[in-house]
Amino acid sequence: MIASREADLAAFAALIRKWNPAINLVAPSTLKDLETRHLEDSLQLANLQDEPAGLWLDIGSGGGLPGIVLAICRPDCKISLVDSDRRKVAFLQATIRQLDLKNCTATATRIEDLPPASADNLSARALAPMDRLMPYVARHLAENGTAWLMKGRNWQAELDTARESWNFDVVVHPSMTDSASAILAIRDVHHV
Repeated sequence: MIASREADLAAFAALIRKWNPAINLVAPSTLKDLETRHLEDSLQLANLQDEPAGLWLDIGSGGGLPGIVLAICRPDCKISLVDSDRRKVAFLQATIRQLDLKNCTATATRIEDLPPASADNLSARALAPMDRLMPYVARHLAENGTAWLMKGRNWQAELDTARESWNFDVVVHPSMTDSASAILAIRDVHHV
């Protein structure tokens, strides 16, 4: 199973490198560090959520980071990828077919147009500041679900701004790939 997972992650990295010049899935300057900067970063979610169950919704999926990585590492979990860019969704759908990820789907739609998903887990990486993400989290997260927001160096300021309009519980997990970044596990979200 682990060898298969590593082979699938390597195949996914090759697909990103192949498609990136046409679609810009990741910043071209980060391609040389794709495995550490993007794949290992995304792998953190699979390691943090011990027992994912039900639906995992990845919003603003872009190049499939972390959604495709989660689908590879968590074959027992249903992963739904959503992005408004049809070209990126075409890449995601081709990747899902090529890697035979039966637990994963990709949909081209705007997050606000998606019917409430009642997701057990929701993830977003490099999508928007927290205050703009919180309405999506509130709309799509199940009552006892967890949102996993992968935030960069300004995570504390984003967290403070989001708290001005939203009440929620948060656990801060330091990023293993960037000491100034964090993964925020958010639960019990309510508008102030």
